[in-house]
Amino acid sequence: MTDILVVQGRELTAEDIVEMQRLLAEHPQWGRSRLSQELCRLWDWRNALGRPKGMAARTLLLKLERSGHIQLPPRQRPSPNGLRNRVLPVIAPATEPIGGALSGLRPLSVSIVASASADLHLFNGLLAGHHYLGHRNTVGENLRYLVRDRMGRPVACALFGSAAWKCADRDAYIGWDRLTRERNLQRLTNNTRFLIPPWVASPASGQPCAGPDHPPDWRRLASQVRASRVCVGDIRGP
Repeated sequence: MTDILVVQGRELTAEDIVEMQRLLAEHPQWGRSRLSQELCRLWDWRNALGRPKGMAARTLLLKLERSGHIQLPPRQRPSPNGLRNRVLPVIAPATEPIGGALSGLRPLSVSIVASASADLHLFNGLLAGHHYLGHRNTVGENLRYLVRDRMGRPVACALFGSAAWKCADRDAYIGWDRLTRERNLQRLTNNTRFLIPPWVASPASGQPCAGPDHPPDWRRLASQVRASRVCVGDIRGP
């Protein structure tokens, strides 16, 4: 191998590869998760919240195995991807369309959708059934928002997640090089989904909720601030 590999944004030397091979040889009973945890501990590899970057470590190990640098032990249990990528139930359209002047829907409330909450089923079902990209699961840190009108009816939802590691147009627009991106990527978030259900027909209904005021929420979640992009749900892809 070359003197330095860059995998998952981390520079790896020949000594790092030898260290991983040593761990695999000395601890054949370890599973892949246990190995990734040990790498995070040895490298003090943490995210902006100080949490071990276990998912990044597991992805790094898989990439190194595919490139022939290491041989991982067999999986100890089935991959959870089947559960993560399950088809979500679709939320049926409202029995009556929501229309009229926007002033008739105000005030709008914007709430965070918590994990394992009743709103999570509604949120996932709306995106799964009515966003042109669909929706199955989220990866990494994320924030979900549900927007309701004055009568409590859902009229929009937005999903924000961790910024993509590389995005040529974004990186060119910002004007940063690789090292600057690596230092500052945690300050960005992607607006990965924005949906106004097709039965909501109020003029300009997307404007008040196109940019939820979520930086405090994101900082609490991942010490990050917003850089978002709106995608309206009734757009049809190519």
